[in-house]
Amino acid sequence: MAWERKIMRTVRVRNSQKKGVLGKLLTAIAEAGGNTGSIVLLTETTQNVVRDITITADDEKSLAAILDAIENNEGTRVLEVRDEVLELHQKGKIAIRSRYPIDSLTTLRRVYTPGVAEVCLRIAKDPSQARLYTSISHMVAIVTDGTAVLGLGDIGPLGAMPVMEGKAMLMETLVGLSGIPILLNTKDTDEIINTVAAISPTFAAIQLEDISAPRCFEIEERLQAMLDIPVMHDDQHGTAVVCTAAMMVASRETDTDLNKAVIGQIGLGAAGHAIGQMMMRLTGNPVYGADLSPLALERFEKAGGIKSNLKEIMEKCDIVVATTGAPNLIKPEMVRKGQIILALSNPNPEIDPDVAMEHGAAFAADGKSVNNVLGFPGIFRGIVDSQASRITHEMYLAAAKTIAEMTPPGELVPSPLDKKVHRAVARAVAEVAIKQGIARAEYVPYVDE
Repeated sequence: MAWERKIMRTVRVRNSQKKGVLGKLLTAIAEAGGNTGSIVLLTETTQNVVRDITITADDEKSLAAILDAIENNEGTRVLEVRDEVLELHQKGKIAIRSRYPIDSLTTLRRVYTPGVAEVCLRIAKDPSQARLYTSISHMVAIVTDGTAVLGLGDIGPLGAMPVMEGKAMLMETLVGLSGIPILLNTKDTDEIINTVAAISPTFAAIQLEDISAPRCFEIEERLQAMLDIPVMHDDQHGTAVVCTAAMMVASRETDTDLNKAVIGQIGLGAAGHAIGQMMMRLTGNPVYGADLSPLALERFEKAGGIKSNLKEIMEKCDIVVATTGAPNLIKPEMVRKGQIILALSNPNPEIDPDVAMEHGAAFAADGKSVNNVLGFPGIFRGIVDSQASRITHEMYLAAAKTIAEMTPPGELVPSPLDKKVHRAVARAVAEVAIKQGIARAEYVPYVDE
């Protein structure tokens, strides 16, 4: 939902040391349909300036046009075009490293034989000691079958691996957890459930990722019932947490009472279904839901929602959330004065926010800012640190409220790189776990090592 498919390249150019060459080059890039990112000065002489310029294009055709425009800019010569995204991914983005250097026989005997045997026996006698004396305390499985990867669909588990690595990087960078990608070469629901259950002793929590609906609902539900560690499908709940936070901020900005507002959810896939459920739990009111799938509508109605359609939602609802993947689905003439519209599909939203505002919306936004990276790191840190046996809807709501509270004025959500936000989410989730009596440890706030 917050994903945007773009092509990024780094172009090394040598410009003549003449006034206006760089300005004309940047204009040429923009006119060809490109976006300019970082500009790094490498060398400068009295005659020439060499720079690395990062450009972003919509597709291969657009990229070719941009590169052609750069080549034809007077005073510019292209020296090199690099794909730094592919370069960064070579040999993977993550690795398991030892926390301690093994630089002596004494250390070897402590970390391995004979010293390790005593630790093994201690854990065998009291399994709860595993959290204290092994890495299980900070390990999270990131499990996928590769059937619903970004907006790419079913590209298989190997194709999903770069995304799983990215999730693991974010967990480690933002909250210090060790996310371990688990690729499953099966789409069979029972096989997935049995496999995850079998490997679960390795981990403090399970994050399900990029598993297609409707199987994702059953897989999460059955695993939650089987295991005594938290299981969370991020495409559902991580997205719902951040979207709910965005709705709280939007209602705050427009003086809208969420408890009295009529809310509609267009698109009832994994994310849309979870968003609708969370809003119903938050407000206590039913949410209107629309989807082309009769099964999705039935599932939503069983959860307490109201079967609806696009036309009715746009006519009746004060707040409209769309997660359909269908660009320009909401026509400008459908917008009612004073509506809040979150058209969250990327790269092209159901309606452009500017168009929605021009036609009377009180607040409108697309999915570029609504990224579930704001949710899952802190949520998992909180449930791992409190050793919660499961994750509840109250914990998700606590995370959403915390994100909303920490959103700066004028923004829809906070920066996803602000570690203070993730720590606050972790604390809020852990406090609810303790209050609900499902925590098995006193909460000690995570601090960067």
